[in-house]
Amino acid sequence: MIGALRTPEQQTVTVFGGSGFLGRYVVSRLAERGYRVLVPTRQPNLANFLPLGKVGQINPIHANLRNEDSVAHAVARADHVVNLVGILQETGRQRFDTLQAKAPAMIARLAKNAVSIIHVSAIGADANSESAYALSKAEGEAALLQERPDAVILRPSLMFGPGDSSFNRFATLARMLPVLPLPGAETRFQPIYAGDVAEAIVRAVDGVVPGGRVYELGGPEIRTMRQMMEFVLKVTERKRVIIPMPGKIARVQGSVLGTLDRLTLGLIPNELVTTRDQAILLETDNVVSEDALREGRTLQGLGLTPTTIEAIVPSYLLRFRRTGQFDLKRNATPGNTPDLLAPRSGGPASDFHPERATGPAVGQSSSH
Repeated sequence: MIGALRTPEQQTVTVFGGSGFLGRYVVSRLAERGYRVLVPTRQPNLANFLPLGKVGQINPIHANLRNEDSVAHAVARADHVVNLVGILQETGRQRFDTLQAKAPAMIARLAKNAVSIIHVSAIGADANSESAYALSKAEGEAALLQERPDAVILRPSLMFGPGDSSFNRFATLARMLPVLPLPGAETRFQPIYAGDVAEAIVRAVDGVVPGGRVYELGGPEIRTMRQMMEFVLKVTERKRVIIPMPGKIARVQGSVLGTLDRLTLGLIPNELVTTRDQAILLETDNVVSEDALREGRTLQGLGLTPTTIEAIVPSYLLRFRRTGQFDLKRNATPGNTPDLLAPRSGGPASDFHPERATGPAVGQSSSH
């Protein structure tokens, strides 16, 4: 066990899924705290995009969740283990059953020396769901708690941040299509900043989050799918017609698109593909439950203040505007020739110091 005097610099955290969207936030926060971080990945030589820490602080290592020996090696030296692995769509050998239903308990079993196990699931995990995704998430949680009753399980709602697959996807669709068919238009979400989820994970590694509980993490506001799309259209300054798609039609479309995507070996752009399983997910609200709110199993219950989408999302959606983020008219500031280059003072508030200029004022020759 880790003694009270051990510092983060003396502890190792293995982060499965550390090279993914949420993983890069988590690895960065852990490194800032001083922890040594191991990032298991199938291709360590391609993990150059991981955050930078001190020399030797962050290390990608080879591991595959379909190979127990490689997982055992990845957790052998770990004081803490974080599992972020999850997929929204099955492709090739990446299956819900393997990665989401079975892997969490397998990792915990092999990491028997780890002081803490932190697992990221998802709001909507449901053992009775029609969705294979939601069902596998629930099965993974149950199996994990059976193996490690003291595990910390975090269920975030839809996550946002630079590099996300949610708001970036909405903006891409708005750029590609004049009309936006929208499954689950009235389904409610509680978008949460990935950096806030990462902070909750790091606090669990720090040991300040009680184990054996399932926490539901949502942002400060609840918005429907339609409202989120309208927000994206406002930020990107695009006018599009939004057409709500009934659930039954969305399921049929999902079956067709999913089949075409498989037959074309994934050649259809990801932004255009909503599978039948995802259409089923979009029929159910994705918000923090009343039970979690009442029992304090929330981000606020962990002492964290959630970040609004307005504070983060516009910064990385500007590139989807027609003129991008470098609109000269929008970014131009009124005024005027800089004081050092002006031929005369602009008034009492002017910082007119021609003697400091390195050349002639505007409109004057060098001999003036």
